[in-house]
Amino acid sequence: MDSTIAIVGAGVGGLATAALAHDAGHRVTLFERFETPRPLGSGLVIQPVGLAVLDAIGAGAQARAMGQPITHMLGHEVSGREVLNVAYRSAAPGLALHRSALFQTLWDQCLARAIPVITSSTVDSAPLRADKREITLTDGRRFGPFDLVVDTSGAASRLSPLTARALPFGAVWGTVPWPDGCDFAPDQLRQCYRAARNMVGVLPLGQRPGLPGRHAAVFWSLPVTQLADWANTDMSAWRAQATDLWPRIAPFLTTLTQSADLTPARYSHGTLRRPYAPALAFVGDSAHRASPQLGQGANMALLDAMALVTALRMEHPLHAYAAMRRWHVRSYQAMSAVFTPMYQSDSTLLPRLRNHLLAPFAPLPGIRHLLTRLVSGDMLPPLAGQVFPQQPPTKA
Repeated sequence: MDSTIAIVGAGVGGLATAALAHDAGHRVTLFERFETPRPLGSGLVIQPVGLAVLDAIGAGAQARAMGQPITHMLGHEVSGREVLNVAYRSAAPGLALHRSALFQTLWDQCLARAIPVITSSTVDSAPLRADKREITLTDGRRFGPFDLVVDTSGAASRLSPLTARALPFGAVWGTVPWPDGCDFAPDQLRQCYRAARNMVGVLPLGQRPGLPGRHAAVFWSLPVTQLADWANTDMSAWRAQATDLWPRIAPFLTTLTQSADLTPARYSHGTLRRPYAPALAFVGDSAHRASPQLGQGANMALLDAMALVTALRMEHPLHAYAAMRRWHVRSYQAMSAVFTPMYQSDSTLLPRLRNHLLAPFAPLPGIRHLLTRLVSGDMLPPLAGQVFPQQPPTKA
């Protein structure tokens, strides 16, 4: 039997949940705090498991047409020593996209399904009334009742009880045109490090909606104590610092002339032990947060969306949803906690372990295969107890 579902937030997880739930026969309403739904951020990588969800929604072909396949993730020390080399399976690369391109593909799918969207609506609370929930906005408007409210509003959520630990390092991200004559391979994410104190990188992105040519994301890691003052950065001095770290990145920096050209990003780490309450489910960053070092954030939201809508067919749907995602989420949270300080920290020991222990063993067949599965998102079954990839749940 179909149900009424309110989805809070029109980001990756919200739009994916809306499309999948609609296709499964549920009546969906999206709530978005902006007047016009829009993406936030720069570039990201959709891993093969995330692409399987996009395919189930019908958004995979458009995403691939906009994005750039990524076959390798490479990183080296300022000395030139290679300390990261992870390859995807040749038949299943990652897909790098600007967030606006991913948003557009998912937004188009929701528009095609005529899913109602209530904009300029900041959700303040979702009180439980009997076995249903209402939506109360900050301006006093009320909607519902709904059989289920799905919170996909991320770190800004007013509904999620998640208390996450702030990470000591963040980054600034900017989007630039792909430079003419650049000798960088367009299918590689590249990074350069000075120990773990500094990291600069380039992620090829493919196309941006409405703009010509190919683009790339440039990112620069720095302590969060310095992020607050980023607006006062001397960009000439910063470009010189980044180029001193990695001279080959210079062509990517020429259009970055003011601090506003790069957006600060802060990260946190935490997981809800139980990502649901009566008639309320948490998806994506509302349920779990981690460093972007493993490139899994958007994929986790897509997998949560698929798991939740799949579980709605089951006897105890929210419990089933949590069980489906529990170990996959926890394993990636653990790996993120282990690997992130090796690449973003003030530690002197951890970068040495990375350089002299992890890097030499990474090319060995067993380790190489494990790292491929790690970045591909299938180190553990993404939806425990379910065949994956799968077709979307269909109407009864």
